[in-house]
Amino acid sequence: MILLGSTGSIGTQALEVIAQHPDRFTVSGIAAGGTEPQLLAKQALDSGAKTVAVARATAAQDLQLAFYAEATRRGYAHGNYAVPEILAGPKAATELAGRGADVVLNGITGSIGLEPTLAALASGSRLALANKESLIAGGDLVLARAKPGQIVPVDSEHSALAQCLRGGSAPEVDRLILTASGGPFRGRTRADLADVTVAQALAHPTWAMGPVITINSATMVNKALEVIEAHILFGIPYDRIEVVVHPQSIVHSMVQFVDGSTLAQASPPSMKLPIALALTWPDRLPDVAPALDWSTASGWDFEPLDEAAFPAVELARTVGRTGRCRPAVYNAANEEAVAGFLNGNLPFTGIVDTVARIVDSAPDFGVPTSVSDVNSAESWARQQVRALIAGEHSVARS
Repeated sequence: MILLGSTGSIGTQALEVIAQHPDRFTVSGIAAGGTEPQLLAKQALDSGAKTVAVARATAAQDLQLAFYAEATRRGYAHGNYAVPEILAGPKAATELAGRGADVVLNGITGSIGLEPTLAALASGSRLALANKESLIAGGDLVLARAKPGQIVPVDSEHSALAQCLRGGSAPEVDRLILTASGGPFRGRTRADLADVTVAQALAHPTWAMGPVITINSATMVNKALEVIEAHILFGIPYDRIEVVVHPQSIVHSMVQFVDGSTLAQASPPSMKLPIALALTWPDRLPDVAPALDWSTASGWDFEPLDEAAFPAVELARTVGRTGRCRPAVYNAANEEAVAGFLNGNLPFTGIVDTVARIVDSAPDFGVPTSVSDVNSAESWARQQVRALIAGEHSVARS
């Protein structure tokens, strides 16, 4: 298998799953940004990866030195250790993914994962997809390249939906129900969110994630993107995809059938479970994570999403129905707005407000037929957000 984004949250947990089952997996290559060469070298030696790809071309020499340092630390005799092949540069992960494997896990964060996604699909590999942004931004472009069943979701919600959908045929499905933890601001009104700080927004009550995904969870943009992803993956219309708040994060999603029955997938909030299932789909690995303890009393709560306080989900439905390159605009505008919030240049409520303004003013970029089409739409959105933030700061200073 090939693992993209190995030093991130998904990547490190995937390597832990692989280490638990060394008889089931052979890692041929790993990829990361290159900012942590020591960790990357350790991962390569631990997993036996023969090729390592780094996005920063300048990281190649640091990585090579890190390999020798890690080999020395482990007491490998000089000459008895072969340094893995190093691919370096912005296209390195795409080149690695294009070489193909039984499974390519794309755990890269952001829409930069689109080209590796397309390369993995073109290679014929099964794509275990944690990089939802590439599916959302690429949309029709990704679907046109994917064979039936070639994409297996890693997101816990979509993994849950895929498992529940085994319980009935397509005509029997009434609706999909995505669960959301509610993030750190569950129960707050829009007025309560006006003065939210970066530290408060990064304090997720359930999941340990990177800063962008954590902020997306706080604004509900992450759930909004998951609505678009669910539509693309499973072909269910947007008016039959719901979001319900479930703070315990035990039920990861549900499928309601036409006879009124509902199937739910429940498990402790561990990303190892959907990662492991995506790697071996449709089979399960034993003992991936502790199961729920049914001998202890517990309660599960479900409540409707406050769409006045968290308008990102309904905005995503509107964007998704429009389709074409509009989801790419939504995603890129959000990434840029989140950066503005993290840098102190945008208030918390300004993130989704800014995305809405950019989406509403976006021209029709058409149906994406190439990566450059997606890049053009995203570049326009990013420039518009930067200009909007800069303009508002200029007004504020004057």
